[in-house]
Amino acid sequence: MEAFQTAVETVPAGHPRSADRPGHREARAHAAEQPFRYPLEREFVEPDWRRLPGYREVTTEQWESAQWQRSHTVKNLRELKDALGSHLSDELARDIERDMAERATMSMLLPPQMMNTMNEQDLYADPVRRYMLPAFSDRAVEWASHPYSARDSLHEADMWAVEGLTHRYPTKVLAELLSTCPQYCGHCTRMDLVGNSTPQVAKYKFEIKQPDRHRLMLEYLAATPSVRDVVVSGGDIANLPIKRLEEFVSALMDLPNIRDIRLATKGLMGIPQHFLQKDVLEGMERLGRKAVRRGVDISIHTHVNHANQLTPLVAKAVEHFFEFGFREVRNQGVLLRGVNTTPKDLLDLCFTLLDSAKIMPYYFYMCDMIPNAEHWRTAVWEAQDLQHAIMGYLPGFATPRIVCDVPFVGKRWVHQLEDYDREKGVSYWTKNYRTGIEYDDPEALSRRHPYYDPIYTLPEPGQRWWREHVDEETREPVRVS
Repeated sequence: MEAFQTAVETVPAGHPRSADRPGHREARAHAAEQPFRYPLEREFVEPDWRRLPGYREVTTEQWESAQWQRSHTVKNLRELKDALGSHLSDELARDIERDMAERATMSMLLPPQMMNTMNEQDLYADPVRRYMLPAFSDRAVEWASHPYSARDSLHEADMWAVEGLTHRYPTKVLAELLSTCPQYCGHCTRMDLVGNSTPQVAKYKFEIKQPDRHRLMLEYLAATPSVRDVVVSGGDIANLPIKRLEEFVSALMDLPNIRDIRLATKGLMGIPQHFLQKDVLEGMERLGRKAVRRGVDISIHTHVNHANQLTPLVAKAVEHFFEFGFREVRNQGVLLRGVNTTPKDLLDLCFTLLDSAKIMPYYFYMCDMIPNAEHWRTAVWEAQDLQHAIMGYLPGFATPRIVCDVPFVGKRWVHQLEDYDREKGVSYWTKNYRTGIEYDDPEALSRRHPYYDPIYTLPEPGQRWWREHVDEETREPVRVS
């Protein structure tokens, strides 16, 4: 009794005990003003491409043709000017040209579908332009690259079991079937491999012929029963002929250990017309039906970074995947400053994905530590704040996890760090499994792996520390403690 009385006395003031609650309760709750307003105000329509000078005479039939989209994809400044006309100012054109010569890690490649999702009236501020057509003035001035940035920042190639097959996690692998996409994103984490070489980056080229690489991948997976999950990516599967894609994925389904297959494509958003072609639809339907018969889950993973990029053509393509027996269509976006790093932008995107396109918000990655990406990257504490800000609005099953892809560790929720030096911007992470190159490393599960915040997000003492520990000529670190 004395213990009970002590416990009662510790109840905070104003917190009623169950015995104090009345038997009848008046209904008092009602909708309240919130920091984020729902329903969304943006209308879900296909933007009128005829407002852009280069597309004024384009018919609906042409616009909805994948062949037309590919043949009119913008590959250089002249074609960009032809598409945008006077909306592309000389100042912005020079700014983009300088970036291509001095900073860009990806070459220019934008289908008309993606061009049509930009705000031509304010291209400098447009979120799609900011990451698909980076300008020199967008980049960070003092720290365009972090001193610890790297071409293959996640060391995926270090973990190839065979060329293009990354065995990084215990039960899943990444199969890079090809090294091209229908569109090239400025922040591409695979800039070491994907796309054309730029003045800054000579791209790695696969050395083994594609049919042989695909065969070697399948042989490795057949001999490795611990793998149950395959991400089929590249590049982008939208650039692989449907016959080749169907052959590879169908062969995966014939392996008894493979239970999950995820087809990765930004092209679902960038050029949805590809997935509405008759032969592609037929191939995808055969894969969906076979997956159902074999008890294999097959899903689509896409990559949308801003709500403006979602249109009814994207939703139309998504509908077919569900008709064919695909389990889900999920979105894996990337946090990019100036694109989607406010709670409003992130929630606008998530609700548009969910409500209008039937795409599941899944992950938002922190932008990886590739060269010349500092202006896009967020600090870990900023990502943690964003995760907090979006909680409670979306259904729990559709609330995306914000993750840090830590080199040599893998994906970690942004609150899973073990230690964090906020002044120097260094977080430390551990893991509970060995990657494919740590099979004989006795310290693999105890080692702490560092991740680095953008230096301009640090307090002045932290920025000063980095200036003192980076060689001014090479911009490489001298010592980190």
